[in-house]
Amino acid sequence: MRYWLQLIAWLACVVYSTIPAFWFMIHPFAERWRARHLSYQRSPYMVLLPVWMVMWAVVALVTRPWRGILLYRADWPWGAAALLFVGGFYVYSQSGKNFSAKQLGGLPEVHGRNREQRLVTDGIRSRVRHPVYLAHLCEMLAWSAGTGLAACWALTAFAMVTGAVMIRMEDAELEQRFGDSYRAYRKSVPAVLPRVFGQRQL
Repeated sequence: MRYWLQLIAWLACVVYSTIPAFWFMIHPFAERWRARHLSYQRSPYMVLLPVWMVMWAVVALVTRPWRGILLYRADWPWGAAALLFVGGFYVYSQSGKNFSAKQLGGLPEVHGRNREQRLVTDGIRSRVRHPVYLAHLCEMLAWSAGTGLAACWALTAFAMVTGAVMIRMEDAELEQRFGDSYRAYRKSVPAVLPRVFGQRQL
């Protein structure tokens, strides 16, 4: 049982750790992807998704030699992990409210005209600008805390560093798209660590 939990944890962290890199392929080049979509009438995801899967394979191969190394071995951290899992799933569920599947999937970023272009600042996004990243972080921390795997902790640290860079890029792209309204939103709402008390006032 422990072996399978560790295997699932490692594979989950492999995928999660590449999410910022996946978005790095999108946000700095959003205009190019839109132009490509308009020119060829083919979804950029036909290129992006296979490249992302290659990233999974590369990260898995790089970290495989260390996936069995434990920083600690205990059962009690699974209590904290359970809370993080629940918190992550809750944030995921709230992230989907007032936010379309197209927006969650990043279609407005890579598709051209006739795609949904609206800034959502209510619900959970009145407390945190990037709740999906927060949910990803909760899940990675849960797997890392529960298993104690060095590879999971390393991948979580890697995701936090690359995620911070990606959030800056995403904010810049959103500011270009939505202008002053996003600048005001960015100034008043934290990026990943949510405001617990009080509501955003714009």
